[in-house]
Amino acid sequence: MAHVLVTGGTGFLASRTIVQLLTAGHSVTTTTRTAARRADVERMLGAAGVGEEVRREALSWAVADLTSDDGWGEAAAGAEYVLHIASPLPAAQPENEDDVIVPARDGALRVLRAARDAGVRRTVLTSSFAAVGYGHPDNGRVFTEEDWTDTAGPGVSPYVKSKAIAERAAWDFVREDGGGMELTVVNPVGIFGPVLGPDYAASVRVVHAMLTGRTRCAPPLWTNTVDVRDVADLHLRAMTAPQAAGQRYLALAGEPISFRDIARALRGSLGPDAVRAPTIAVPAWLIGLLAPFKPALGESFAQLGVARRASHAKARTELGWSPRTNEDAVAATGESLVRLGLAGSRSRGR
Repeated sequence: MAHVLVTGGTGFLASRTIVQLLTAGHSVTTTTRTAARRADVERMLGAAGVGEEVRREALSWAVADLTSDDGWGEAAAGAEYVLHIASPLPAAQPENEDDVIVPARDGALRVLRAARDAGVRRTVLTSSFAAVGYGHPDNGRVFTEEDWTDTAGPGVSPYVKSKAIAERAAWDFVREDGGGMELTVVNPVGIFGPVLGPDYAASVRVVHAMLTGRTRCAPPLWTNTVDVRDVADLHLRAMTAPQAAGQRYLALAGEPISFRDIARALRGSLGPDAVRAPTIAVPAWLIGLLAPFKPALGESFAQLGVARRASHAKARTELGWSPRTNEDAVAATGESLVRLGLAGSRSRGR
């Protein structure tokens, strides 16, 4: 078993990855931006069934922030592998794109430098489909690991641009100054799946909004999904498989799913607990009329009817990865939100 550094332990994906590492018998150091967040990670791991004794014996802590060099050397010391999962995610699109691009790029380079200096064998970087499938014409292509987002293309937001720039910077660093350290990259789409507490991915807000009635009509939008447990599993496979060195792996369940079908999946799996999930779709022309008055709708308008297809064949073939379906990921998301009281009560409507 190995010692692994996982960055950003409070995150939705990072916490699930720590669970799987500890369950597999590895020891883990994880970073949080402040020491006070340690209790949040402890609660999430406990909710996932990781016992106190395992946490005490196999889990250690470091305070480090992607915007500072402080703490990264100590965090990486003794690690055989690094899973760099932490990444800045703005609550809203910034006025200055560098506000999100610089922390993403420079944070990745800080972690890679610390890993190299600590003699880490391999770093697995969590990038995103945002670094793969944006800025291209909507021509029905199926994206693979060979594709890169065109950061100068139409409709590329600062966040999307930051993911592509950060990943390219990571590959350049390892090639030019990595000192023999291996790099593998995982590129997940929108991450769904069971939450362990209120720290969850932005993707989960889609389900939360439907269950709480904030989304009353399903817009003609499509998304790609993947279950957080499957993304964590892919990180563990990418960490140790010899053939994964120097490779990228797309993580997605399969074909894109519409928001209307997400609502249907929630109603079908949760029954009365999904009574507020939308049953009708809002037409694109109505969103077009409202977009000039609601900036958030303006961003969505550019994505109406766009279904970006991608392939997970490489992860399946090379690493034996087998993800859950879209519907299973959506259902697990909703069930956990309801069970934890984050989207209503199980008694509602009964």
